[in-house]
Order: sequence, then C-alpha cells, then structure tokens
Amino acid sequence: MTIAMVLGDKGREVTSIPATARVGDAVTLLAERRIGAVPVMDGDQVVGVFSERDVIRCLHDGGAAALARNVADVMTTPVMTVALGDSVLGALSLMTRRRVRHLPVVEGGVVIGIVSIGDLVKHRIDRIESEAAAMRDYIQRV
Repeated sequence: MTIAMVLGDKGREVTSIPATARVGDAVTLLAERRIGAVPVMDGDQVVGVFSERDVIRCLHDGGAAALARNVADVMTTPVMTVALGDSVLGALSLMTRRRVRHLPVVEGGVVIGIVSIGDLVKHRIDRIESEAAAMRDYIQRV
C-alpha cells in the first residue's frame, strides 16, 4: 500500500497558504475548508505545515495578538514530506515518531497532495476489510 493509492482514493486537491500570510487568515482558511492543516509555501517550495496545534500554541504564547503574526513565525518546521511511492506504514511510522498528523506529498519538488493520519488509517482499514471479505468469499466457495 502506497501513498499513491491513498491519493487515488482521496484526491489530490491541495489547499496551501503563503508563509507571509497572517495567522488569523490561516485560521479562517482552516475553518472555512474544515481541514486541520495546510502546507506553507514560499513560492513553489513547501517550507512548513500550519496546523490546529500551531494555532493553539501561538494563542497560548501570544494571546489574541498572535493572530497578526506571520504563519512562517509559528508553523511546524522542518517540514516532513512523503512521496507517491512511499508506503502507508512508513508514513504512519514517520507521523508517530515525529508526532505530526499531516504530511505533504511531494514529487519532483512540487506539492501534489497532503495526507493525514486519518486518511492513512482509513485506507488501511478499508484494505483490511476488503481482504477479509475476499477471504470469506474464497472459504465459502471451497
């Protein structure tokens, strides 16, 4: 099971935000899109990830004034990414070790998707259920 398979099911739409955006704008984007994180871009390069956890941390540290800060000041760095050919288990392991819940998918230096821990777990569960159903069908035929 690869990241390509997950994106094949989920889609490749990527919502991102520039590093120069304000935290308040990023919060609005997360809320409007009902997502938990966005890749932070400096031109065509992904330079970080801004997540709900970053919002909580910067509000705790700076209060409401933190909403006027640049996303680049509070985003999670260094950015960890995965590629289409990477395994789902490898990505889950990376997320667990680094304590992150979102990974941009990068191919040829370009962000082509983003996967969350929920996406990966859902894909694994769907695959396991499909294999179990195939096994039941095989046993019933024998």
